[in-house]
Amino acid sequence: MPKESGLKVVATNRKARHDYHIMDTYEAGLVLMGTEVKSLREGRASLVDGFATFYNDELYLEAAYIPEYLNGSWTNHTARRRRKLLLHREELEKIAHKTRESGFTIVPLQLYFLNGRAKVEIAIAKGKKDYDKRQTLREKQDNREALRDMREKNRG
Repeated sequence: MPKESGLKVVATNRKARHDYHIMDTYEAGLVLMGTEVKSLREGRASLVDGFATFYNDELYLEAAYIPEYLNGSWTNHTARRRRKLLLHREELEKIAHKTRESGFTIVPLQLYFLNGRAKVEIAIAKGKKDYDKRQTLREKQDNREALRDMREKNRG
């Protein structure tokens, strides 16, 4: 029985939802060193530049930043090393098939602990154009203004 229960979010990639159209999401386990887990438990990580790629039919998370553990010794990890993602074979085949199409990539959305185990939420995504980004920002702003107007109308 793990000591922790529930969900503890370590890092989110808010930039990914702004820059990409999210098609499918998957939850994957991570192969980590001990000092990486300790650093994550302190709540320090960044997924902003992260992406996932295939090597030898296995999926790896690259360029995700997990800083070195401050109390680590010579066994400390490197901050931006390649980390293996743990998924079922069927999921790997689906992801590989989808990313062979042009324009699709794999981006990490969230890094968290679920019942004491480190997990990463990855997504198959397609890049947005500049006008798509502006349009989504405009829609968010319009929704905010509409909610604000409705709130003021209900008060008065």
